[in-house]
Amino acid sequence: MKNYYQPEIETMPQDQLQQLQSERLKKQVQFVYDNVKFYRDKMDEAGVSPKDVNGIDDLRKLPFITKDDLRDQYPYGLLGVPLSECVRIQSTSGTTGRRVVAFYTQEDIDVWEECCARAIVAAGGTKDDVCHVCYGYGLFTGGPGLNGGSHKVGCLTLPMSSGNTERQLQFMTDLGSTILCCTPSYAANLGEAVNERGLKDQIKLKAGIFGAEPWTEEMRRNIEQSLGIKAYDIYGLTEISGPGVSFECEEQAGMHVQEDHFIAEIINPDTGEVLPEGELGELVFTCITKKAFPLLRYRTRDLCRLTRQKCSCGRTHVRMMKPKGRSDDMMVVKGVNVWPSQIETVLLNQGYQANYQIVVDRVGNNDTIEVQVELTPEMAEHPTLSVEAREKKIVSGLKSMLGIKVDVKVVEPKAIARSEGKAVRVVDKRHLY
Repeated sequence: MKNYYQPEIETMPQDQLQQLQSERLKKQVQFVYDNVKFYRDKMDEAGVSPKDVNGIDDLRKLPFITKDDLRDQYPYGLLGVPLSECVRIQSTSGTTGRRVVAFYTQEDIDVWEECCARAIVAAGGTKDDVCHVCYGYGLFTGGPGLNGGSHKVGCLTLPMSSGNTERQLQFMTDLGSTILCCTPSYAANLGEAVNERGLKDQIKLKAGIFGAEPWTEEMRRNIEQSLGIKAYDIYGLTEISGPGVSFECEEQAGMHVQEDHFIAEIINPDTGEVLPEGELGELVFTCITKKAFPLLRYRTRDLCRLTRQKCSCGRTHVRMMKPKGRSDDMMVVKGVNVWPSQIETVLLNQGYQANYQIVVDRVGNNDTIEVQVELTPEMAEHPTLSVEAREKKIVSGLKSMLGIKVDVKVVEPKAIARSEGKAVRVVDKRHLY
């Protein structure tokens, strides 16, 4: 079984890594120019030739592409190889418009699964582990990606998919699952179920690999405590490949981008200017090894920071900090920028679980925002504060965090629908008018 901690790649000195990236980028630019009419037209329009790109320092000469471009080219407009060489598609949900369909050659899948294998190994996974995958399968990339990575590591793989919590808990206890892979919101729900049923001393979980939605450090601590594990972040996009584009090591201090396959940039989301290391901006990715669906300078809309500060794990690949959110996730309410992660931080710091919903509406010309949050069972059974006092305390905390008054409604345990996939945290009714 191959060792998927690869020090020759993951601890490569910066100058050698940049040389490798430059060589691969140059070949990739020529490849897409020759094989994808969309890129050829876009580069010609920008006055850029493949001969102008001789390394990573020339990356900023290339034009950006966006999700709108991907939708406009649906389904085959961005194919880099003949359809006969493609062996799989994956797809986004399409909830905000036309679907994005990503294609894969067998080589693309092998690279993707290797990236997921590295993430599992970074979380302590070995061939002796039982990897419990309850990301969704099918068109969603979460299940297939971690499933393939688990196989490459040699773990016993449980392809559970999402939902059916009772069955999840049965297999988790009966088969001794040691690594849990799912969305953080579903991990929180599983932790709640484990403790309600008194199963904590019967599970053998040691680590969790959680992604596909934003989550805060407060939520990490909540999950780690409820399941008795170490919780690792993983990042990916269907458009780029899926989970495994970056992952956390044991230091939990940012996710290492797999720079032998992806080049990361941070730009000013308004101007497109490339920002210095450490500044907050929009994350942009370039794929330098993918063939079926190769993306150059793809704007993710995720907002984060990059750092090359030395990591004690020994990996030299750049780290991306946990995304603050997406530029299109930010709500403007009463003229103030509001992030769901800010609200989650206040709620978890006051002892609530990650079961909440934000409802934004408009009455006349005025925006309203209400946060609905559940009591924990302990709060309901042994109240130390009245519901009114709790609501007042949360209102005060949110006012300090956001600078605006937010209505708060504290509800009974289990009153808010549980998520078995990506959680729906925000209901913005203004979009319905």
